[in-house]
Amino acid sequence: MYEELDRVDFTVICPLKSASLSLIAFFEPNPVDTVINDTMIPKATESLPMKMITLERLFLLSLENAIFLEKYKGKFKLMNLDFKIKNLLLICLIFLGVFNQYYSQNQTKDGFKTGADQPEVYLPLLKGKTIGIVTNQTGLMKDRTHLVDFLVKNGIKIKAIFAPEHGFRGNADAGETVKNGVDSKTGVPIVSLYGSNKKPKPEQLKGIDIVVFDIQDVGVRFYTYISTLSYLMEAGAENNVEIMVLDRPNPHDGYIDGPVLKKKWASFVGMHEVPVVYGLTIGEYGKMVNGEKWLKNGMQATYILVPMKNYHKKLRYAISDKPSPNLPNDKAINLYPSLCFFEGTQVSVGRGTDTPFQVYGSPWTKSLPYQFTPKPNFGAKDPFLNGQLCYGENLSEYPNDLRELNLEWVIKAYKNYKNPQQDFFLKNLWFDTLSGTDELRKQIIAGKSIQEIKASWKSDLEKFEKIRSKYVVYEN
Repeated sequence: MYEELDRVDFTVICPLKSASLSLIAFFEPNPVDTVINDTMIPKATESLPMKMITLERLFLLSLENAIFLEKYKGKFKLMNLDFKIKNLLLICLIFLGVFNQYYSQNQTKDGFKTGADQPEVYLPLLKGKTIGIVTNQTGLMKDRTHLVDFLVKNGIKIKAIFAPEHGFRGNADAGETVKNGVDSKTGVPIVSLYGSNKKPKPEQLKGIDIVVFDIQDVGVRFYTYISTLSYLMEAGAENNVEIMVLDRPNPHDGYIDGPVLKKKWASFVGMHEVPVVYGLTIGEYGKMVNGEKWLKNGMQATYILVPMKNYHKKLRYAISDKPSPNLPNDKAINLYPSLCFFEGTQVSVGRGTDTPFQVYGSPWTKSLPYQFTPKPNFGAKDPFLNGQLCYGENLSEYPNDLRELNLEWVIKAYKNYKNPQQDFFLKNLWFDTLSGTDELRKQIIAGKSIQEIKASWKSDLEKFEKIRSKYVVYEN
């Protein structure tokens, strides 16, 4: 029944990334993702490193052969199968292999669910009510159904969609005016919450019982979705409208860093006295704003949080869609809190390139090695330093998963900047607005080290942590 293999000492070497020509399916016991190196299987001419080794059985599939291995006397042996059984097994393995890949891609981490993926929690609270919804292209459920479409299908009456910066479909430039309109799919009116109308007006909330907020945030103070939520909560408190937040992961959760904003520099890119990275989901942030009475005149909204299920703050989760045009991938999001300071300088962060927030450079930092030229594109119709050759660094392959602010790049650019006609920092001191203080700019000019700068943040961060800890919903 068994045929000896030329080589039976299968070597387990590393976690598998997708193998394009070979699949492996499995039954029991529970498998472990591994790669089997140099299997030397007779006749398996197309064999590549393959996935999944179980304790007792191994099923390998190449383009030409289905091979069934079973452990016999402590070693894996090739089990002889007649032609028909092999063909049947081949069909089964193709099905199971493809199904397993699909299942693995859609399997959530230990039962993880966003707030939007728990309709059993929020639908009963919305039935029979007229609602508004603040969302954009990231308001997706795990099957890629948009929350607006799901609610309409389930008979929820939506009076208005409120669109944040970048618009309902998320295709507007940073700072671009977003116009009101109508959603072509559902016919629901769209009201912009950006530009002159950052806060819903009483007439826009008239007849609405509850506003649902479902947006993927990035957990950084100068990213404006937390400001949109704050204005929404304020309007809700003023107009007796409930606010429901469907929570989503924070890709910068589990740590805090950066200067804490001083009231003097409060703006739409920083409304509250929090650090650049504040270590809260957007749902937790709303709880903090409400609990600390940071709304106008100390008001508090009627605030309902639909928390995520089995979420951990120090793990990282796939996000539903890019949160804005110039944060196209996980690397850009990870680098964003460190590179966004450049928006207050004569240095480009790659808007108008294929790698926004993954490169930086200026025409006046010629000693730096990487070169790029910003040009108009989707999400950057008139990018900063448009058409000018910039010299800087390409961080798109930066290997680290940052869990801190990296000041190395802004300090390096400052030291390499050579332009006697223009100061490194923009005249409008937007750098201070982003920093939430003028201290960081002054420290860079004074030549302070990264260690000295970060030490100056310590006291304020410790004070903020005492506030933050009161509103943490999820374990690390």
